[in-house]
Amino acid sequence: MERIIVDNAGKKFKIGFIKSQSALARLVSLLSGREPKKIIWALKDVSLKINPQEVVGIIGENGSGKSTLLRCISKIYKTDAGKIKTNGKIISLIGLDIGMQHRLTMKDNIYLCCSLFGLSRQEIKQKFDSVIKFSELQQFVNTKLYQFSEGMKQRLAFSIAVHCEPEILLLDEVFEVGDEKFKEKSANKIKELVKKGVSVILVSHNLSIIEKHCDRAILLAKGSIKKEGKTKEVLRAYENK
Repeated sequence: MERIIVDNAGKKFKIGFIKSQSALARLVSLLSGREPKKIIWALKDVSLKINPQEVVGIIGENGSGKSTLLRCISKIYKTDAGKIKTNGKIISLIGLDIGMQHRLTMKDNIYLCCSLFGLSRQEIKQKFDSVIKFSELQQFVNTKLYQFSEGMKQRLAFSIAVHCEPEILLLDEVFEVGDEKFKEKSANKIKELVKKGVSVILVSHNLSIIEKHCDRAILLAKGSIKKEGKTKEVLRAYENK
């Protein structure tokens, strides 16, 4: 059974823009607080399937729809066309937005985020030491998050995500975090999860990471799939565009 089925999915947004207007029309817009709007399709007619034990890379230029697609799969956004079906527990790391609160301590954030991902308090208690050990932040357990560096927050977020028993793991530019030793440990953890049946979608501008870790790749351009297939072939198409 496929983990993810995206069937002709589309997502649109209304955005403000400047158009030619008469002086009166500009004055009316200014006084009313209403600006001209137009609709753009961030995703259009996107179809794909992802199986268990796959690591799939999504590449493309800024504005191509990569992060929008992840947000639709994770149900942060609702699609405006087509359907997306997922089979399994989704954990997403999109810009490290997993619900962490900067005014809470590391310990409190672990309990908060793990509970958001469906773990019971007893399950969190059982995994707590493992999350701390993996993040290598043992001395900061009672430190508030606003005092963490970005690298420390990345390591904590990644550690929480991989310990919350995902079946679908969505990663947006956060696959390899920390120093080389931690990057290697993170990569090995992903491989371990994949062997257990987890499906991973990795969005990154770092093509070497996509080539190193992904079984296949998808190239998005202007919200549509331009090419899908073996990783090296898709990367070549992107580089030769």
